[in-house]
Amino acid sequence: MSDRFNTIAGWALFAGIIALGGGIVASKLFHSERPEPMGYAIAGVEAEGEGGASGPGLNTLLASADVAAGEKVFAKCVACHTINQGGANGIGPNLYATVGEAVAQGKAGFAFSDALKSKGGTWTFEALDHWLASPREFAPGTKMSFAGLSKPEDRANLIAYLNSQGSNLPLPAADAAPAAEGAANAAAPAEGANSAEPAATNEAAPASE
Repeated sequence: MSDRFNTIAGWALFAGIIALGGGIVASKLFHSERPEPMGYAIAGVEAEGEGGASGPGLNTLLASADVAAGEKVFAKCVACHTINQGGANGIGPNLYATVGEAVAQGKAGFAFSDALKSKGGTWTFEALDHWLASPREFAPGTKMSFAGLSKPEDRANLIAYLNSQGSNLPLPAADAAPAAEGAANAAAPAEGANSAEPAATNEAAPASE
């Protein structure tokens, strides 16, 4: 009985090894990857990395920004920053009159990271929006540990609040709304409209000079 069991177990183990080996060989032979580029386009399917969330642009959001709401968003920043005029630097620099100021300069000698110093330029509305969305993406290697604000509305409100604290730069006008699709088509005469006119009309028309 023992010999028969050992024989059956041996054959079962052998069959398992064969099946496993066959699976590995098959995966090597028939492994495929998505071609780069795709051989043909499929209507309605976006390429990888394209598309994404759409919504109002930064100018439009700033034009209707809520300073009071931005002050509430700033509550997330008070552990590291002050914003009152003459306020002391903390873990992060004092942020009074930051909008429009040179990036990583001034602030009573605050020790900015080399990553942020190398950015150059000024804190424009666009630069602040990028920074607030992801400090590490804006300046890889920054000491700023804040992950960022994912909602564009929160960033716009916060920028408007920061701007109201000592900078007071004019906010941009909202972006012009794109023309509705089909408006031009609606204004244009329908194709073939002339051919629909009765022949009698052409006969009654006077000859052109």
